[in-house]
Amino acid sequence: MILQNISSQGLFALSLASITFLLTVIWGEPFIELLRRLKIGKRIRLDGPQSHMVKLGTPTMGGILILIAVTFFTGLLNVVNLARTVTGRSILLPLGAMLLFGLLGAWDDWEGIMGKRAKSGEGVTGRIKFWLSVLLAVIISAGLYFFFESGLMYLPGYPNPVLIPWWLYIPIATFVIISTCHAVNETDGVDGLAGLVVMTCFVAFGLIALNQEQVYLSRFIFTVVGALLAFLWYNVHPASLFMGDVGSLSLGAGLAVVALMTGHWLLLVIIAIVPVAETLSVILQVASAKLSRRFLGRDIRPFKMSPLHHHFELSGWKETQVVFRFWLVTILAAMIGVALAAL
Repeated sequence: MILQNISSQGLFALSLASITFLLTVIWGEPFIELLRRLKIGKRIRLDGPQSHMVKLGTPTMGGILILIAVTFFTGLLNVVNLARTVTGRSILLPLGAMLLFGLLGAWDDWEGIMGKRAKSGEGVTGRIKFWLSVLLAVIISAGLYFFFESGLMYLPGYPNPVLIPWWLYIPIATFVIISTCHAVNETDGVDGLAGLVVMTCFVAFGLIALNQEQVYLSRFIFTVVGALLAFLWYNVHPASLFMGDVGSLSLGAGLAVVALMTGHWLLLVIIAIVPVAETLSVILQVASAKLSRRFLGRDIRPFKMSPLHHHFELSGWKETQVVFRFWLVTILAAMIGVALAAL
């Protein structure tokens, strides 16, 4: 079914991943060297796995590499359609979401490296970061509903989409965007993990968009895939570049928006099962510790450390084992999600 709907336009969208990868990976080394000269290096959690201490000082904010590539190629390939059609202009929303959350993430990264809170390794305060995220997500959600009429929800096996009223859609879409950003941010902590997982999620929604004949959206998605592949060239173990919050927040926002634009945002829970599990592990860890101290007088935690990938590291898995096993789970979940979308 899906393969039958991949026309020449669809094949062109798929080829963008290769083009974007090849052209982006070329200037990856100069970009990393620039970050080294600016001393923009990773700070490591003191309470994290001790094996991660060797990563101290590794260039971070690699999400900028992804954002520049996506912005450049999206603008270059769609400059005519941006001016002529509403359908063509629709890609401005996911691109804008990535850029806005990327700026928020860049500010957070910069404050943690060069700002007033650099000594503690902390970035923007959690409260400021949260409310700015809410504000951005509300604006993006309103744009989705009122300007691009994306207030639809598809249910697997149900032929007709459900139209959600604006007063319900905007809070739901805001929650989807913020929670996806947070989930991708929690997943970013092991070499190659977030990049591989998020890339696979984008591929799944790219196939869904192709099946819906959303040509411009699918082009955008596979441009992101190509940029992620270029980033992964430098992020696989042992990583010479980390994405930072500028990468994780922008990718989380972009993934949420493309899911909302396809109407299959419910499938995010399945397709993005690893980020969902990472987030749940943090929630369970914190809630268990607080409740057990309050009612039992002792600290009981279900995991050796959260997010979930750290638990498996401390359980004896090598970093590469964690990454590839989590990636295999993501591939399987993505296949199930695409199949459900095709019903």
